[in-house]
Amino acid sequence: MKLGIVGLPNVGKSTLFNAITQAGAESANYPFCTIEPNVGVVAVPDHRLHTLEEMHQSEKVLPATIEFYDIAGLVKGASKGEGLGNKFLSHIREVAAIVHVVRCFEDSNITHVDGDVNPIRDIETINLELIFSDLEMVEKRIQKTEKLVKSDKSLLPELTLLKKIVVSLEEGKSARSIEFNAEEKEILKNIDLLSSKPIIYIANVSEDEVAEGGSNNPYVKQLREFAKNEDAEVVVICAKIEAEIAELDDDEKDMFLEELGLSQSGLDRLVQASYSLLGLISYLTAGPKEVRAWTIKKGTKAPQAAGKIHTDFEKGFIRAEVVAYDDLVTCGSHNAAKEKGLVRLEGKDYIVKDGDVILFRFNV
Repeated sequence: MKLGIVGLPNVGKSTLFNAITQAGAESANYPFCTIEPNVGVVAVPDHRLHTLEEMHQSEKVLPATIEFYDIAGLVKGASKGEGLGNKFLSHIREVAAIVHVVRCFEDSNITHVDGDVNPIRDIETINLELIFSDLEMVEKRIQKTEKLVKSDKSLLPELTLLKKIVVSLEEGKSARSIEFNAEEKEILKNIDLLSSKPIIYIANVSEDEVAEGGSNNPYVKQLREFAKNEDAEVVVICAKIEAEIAELDDDEKDMFLEELGLSQSGLDRLVQASYSLLGLISYLTAGPKEVRAWTIKKGTKAPQAAGKIHTDFEKGFIRAEVVAYDDLVTCGSHNAAKEKGLVRLEGKDYIVKDGDVILFRFNV
């Protein structure tokens, strides 16, 4: 899963991204790591893995992960080639969702690119670049479709949809804010709109405001009100604190968070919000060799879930032995859960649930 971090200069985007990549430096077992300078891989926090590790005395634990991409070069006029221009836009096309860092703190030592702090203006600057890029692409597609529809009337629904999208884009509204019916959503799968990508807004606040979740911060209030219109989530983070947390080991991190009055780091909350935003869940596999979380979409059936491990598992799927995580922990072992009839045999139509601990049976 790839998420793109965007934001204007001096909003805290680079500090946050550096915290994500720095977090891997002291971590031995892949909770965080860096693939290359502009990509950070972060583990999805999941306490269930460590419980299963103790239960099975597993050699290693492999959490689910999210890739964060630092989308650089974003300035006003990017859609017209300013900054890194088209390179920035092409990077956004590759991600599943956008994490938009918005400055919600005052600091006379850090100059704002537009002179003063104004989160809504900052959001609209970036949104407009995505909208302008979409508008150019959709208008070209309309011209092409109008020619083709003369000989292929099946393209009429697409043409109608494209014209509907243009009206909203011309009003400065992102494609995210447009309501689409089921047929339109199906057509949209073949239209790559930047402004339709799901989004999480990061409210970057000062150190003394993070414990209260920015509840008294007027900028955060403005941001939350704006996000409601797009059905988007707001995660309040202090990027400076995240950078400090990233350099601590687990015990020091827990103590530091407790001193701040926080139960989780901002990065952990961001990862969980990203999972939720994209409709993802994890099922688990556990044994002496490893305990592992596997990422799937909600509603995935057992054979397709098995295919995440290996394509042969899906091709030769016979059945799945499933036990709910809570049942397994209550019983204390897989055998005890089996004796109580809590381990079920499920077939091809079984829809996998979050926290299912599964052993797949297959034959190739």
